[in-house]
Amino acid sequence: MNIFVGSLPFSIDEADLRESFEAYGTVNSVKIITDKFTGRSKGFGFVEMENDEEAEKAINELNGASVDGRAIVVNKSEPKPEGERRSFNNNSRGGNDRGGYGGGNSRGGNDRGGNRGGY
Repeated sequence: MNIFVGSLPFSIDEADLRESFEAYGTVNSVKIITDKFTGRSKGFGFVEMENDEEAEKAINELNGASVDGRAIVVNKSEPKPEGERRSFNNNSRGGNDRGGYGGGNSRGGNDRGGNRGGY
């Protein structure tokens, strides 16, 4: 089972997180998400546990637990449906559908002297 762990203190590392979950069962992997430019923790990560019963016990007992003075959030990780993922393809960067700025020959201000007649 894949488990989301949030509100992590920035000082915690993957070995510490693994140790916390190994108290409940076999841990397959641990990944703390970091900023790709600074390398600093973003304060959340994922733990994958082999056995679902052990994972559920870890979730129930660790959710709200205090780690370095912070109450962590622990729950089952559910993949986002495809439609909710932000995509930067197909002109979906936001702000491209600005309406009112015109396109083609309607740039505004181009009709300043009447018809110039075919030259």
